[in-house]
Amino acid sequence: MAVFNSGSSERRSEGSGRHGGREGSLSIVANGMRMVGELETSGVVKVEGVFEGSVHAEQEVLVAKDGLVQGDIRTRQAIIGGRVVGSIHGFERVEVQQDSVVQGDITTKRLIVHEGGEVNGNICMGDAAASEGEATGSQVAEGA
Repeated sequence: MAVFNSGSSERRSEGSGRHGGREGSLSIVANGMRMVGELETSGVVKVEGVFEGSVHAEQEVLVAKDGLVQGDIRTRQAIIGGRVVGSIHGFERVEVQQDSVVQGDITTKRLIVHEGGEVNGNICMGDAAASEGEATGSQVAEGA
């Protein structure tokens, strides 16, 4: 969605300030929607429905409260409010919110697990772990 100023051709994207001023798209798997396959974007992915397959978003992956990802996630930052069955490679940060569930491994520099959040898998943290995952993610993107 865009916001237009009346009488002006100037346009401002609704999410323009949320991601450090970087340009990027927002892709949404809406509530009630089920998608299967591979999703790759330079922007942000928000999953409110069900996504089966791998998700690679250069900026951010958001899994809403009722969202489900059955597959691996690769991104700079992941915020999980729903459920993920698969590994998460968050090169900068992964946040597991209250009442959310991750069934899989997490690799990241920084991890936040809120009270009531659940992680069932191995956790690998720190600069070396995130750098290793980022290099692997770059190789995948270049090969695609």
